[in-house]
Amino acid sequence: MGKPLVAILSGAGVSTDSGIPDYRGPAGLWRRDPEAEKLVTYDYYMGDPEIRRRSWRMRRDNQALRAEPNAAHRAVVELERSGVPVRVITQNVDGLHQAAGLPARKVLELHGTAREFLCTECHARGPMADALARVEAGEDDPRCLECGGILKSATVMFGERLDPVVLGQAVAVTKACQVFIAVGSSLQVQPAAGLAGVAADHGARLIIVNAEPTPYDDRADEVVREPIGTALPRLLRDLARQE
Repeated sequence: MGKPLVAILSGAGVSTDSGIPDYRGPAGLWRRDPEAEKLVTYDYYMGDPEIRRRSWRMRRDNQALRAEPNAAHRAVVELERSGVPVRVITQNVDGLHQAAGLPARKVLELHGTAREFLCTECHARGPMADALARVEAGEDDPRCLECGGILKSATVMFGERLDPVVLGQAVAVTKACQVFIAVGSSLQVQPAAGLAGVAADHGARLIIVNAEPTPYDDRADEVVREPIGTALPRLLRDLARQE
């Protein structure tokens, strides 16, 4: 009999130790600056050139693309390299799971990636660094070099649907896993949050690692409130030994 499949749903709390702030926590960005939410809201972005210019300045100044993986990201890689089947379903757009060494095919990015740009017309994609180089060179609202369309980050903005293919894969992994760990997520944003319930409904052992209470705590087999940077590595080492 093979080793049980471990699915890890990772939220913003996984990346805070890398210097990337969360959005919905007590000190989150949306609570500190509600206007900032407009910069990542599709209708505002598409309809207002000034919002786009501000968004590009925000991307240029964003430290996320310069962030390094932390102990939590590395712990997931160590679990995978120990021979335990691992799939990461992430709400994060920072690419740090892959940067830590987890194979890209084992990461499902529910909300897309900030490491690429996307044309809203012809859907051409490319490295975000290329678009930011154009901003640095003086283009305050760079357009697609293929068709002239509006460019955006290859992330899912407020008002956009998740990619149904990626979401379908995430649901399939969740239904198939024997252990489901929700870490660093408020479990308030659907449909990602609902995966915790899907896992419990299908008999997985549900573990929640988060500083604040979540709506799914009462369904969890284990709830951990300790700091993620120490709690997750310890939890995954214990899992590797058990399996």
